[in-house]
Amino acid sequence: MTAGLLVLAALLFVALWASLMVGAGDVSLTDLLPGITDPDLADKGQLILREVRIPRTVSGLLAGVALGLAGTVMQGVARNPLADPGILGVNSGASAAVVFALSILGLSDPGRYIWFGFAGALVASLVVYGIGSMGREGATPVKLALAGAATSAALLSLTTAMLLTDSKSFDQYRFWQVGSLTGRDPAVLWQALPFLVVGTAFALLLGPRLNALSLGDDLARGLGQRVGAARAASALAVVLLCGAATVIVGPIAFVGLVVPHAARMFTGPDYRWILPYSALLAPVLLLAADIVGRVIARPGEVQAGILTAVIGAVPFVLLVRRRKLAEL
Repeated sequence: MTAGLLVLAALLFVALWASLMVGAGDVSLTDLLPGITDPDLADKGQLILREVRIPRTVSGLLAGVALGLAGTVMQGVARNPLADPGILGVNSGASAAVVFALSILGLSDPGRYIWFGFAGALVASLVVYGIGSMGREGATPVKLALAGAATSAALLSLTTAMLLTDSKSFDQYRFWQVGSLTGRDPAVLWQALPFLVVGTAFALLLGPRLNALSLGDDLARGLGQRVGAARAASALAVVLLCGAATVIVGPIAFVGLVVPHAARMFTGPDYRWILPYSALLAPVLLLAADIVGRVIARPGEVQAGILTAVIGAVPFVLLVRRRKLAEL
């Protein structure tokens, strides 16, 4: 297992390096180190690194870690293989709340509107779970996925209605809403970083509790776990991670769905290993999607959120079609 983590760490290093080097602007190897440590802004390559590539790469790294861990925690605590911050409407809730703060309330300080992202993620989570729990069978995976899709559609309509009254916010939102790493304000990254650190710490410590919850609530209680406390800690981690990731890069879907399943192929069902594997694998996927998007449509770009949706659509359909979802 440790060897696998080292391999993923190496892949992440390669993805970070490629994210800094690949793109429309010319950046040479000689620009890399000074562009990071002490850039000469008169040099074109170092200017591109400082102003564009570094914020973009850091955004992909932070958001990838957050989305990978959030998806893993959601799947573990809900015992739902379809759980994902995008599919279950969490990202849409955070997005709608941030747009409300920016467009309606006129809040431009990241330190103020980031709280709306967390609140929106929490409210959307509660709404989706409440709708999905209705009926005799309770919160089945398919019902939660349908509830998430309906909630996301409703929130998207609400978000669009708010944006139509503010053309300036609409122009900014067009690229943000598809999930983009471009044009990220470093101030937003610094504001979101403490919440990401706390959420990541919470998530990584949940491995033993998720292992117990995966056996069912009764068995988890028999093993000495406080089921209510474990679910509350999981919810806090998901809200922190999803809210911060959405504020940074917008509502990117399917990363939190695909990555935990890919991690299980190497780790098995042990969440003590699935969580760190997902934390490394998710930013590799997100950065790779962003890099591919830079080169396949030159001189333009395809936003990372579009490519992750294309990548994640196939496994999502396959998961929905499987009969015994609960056994995954």
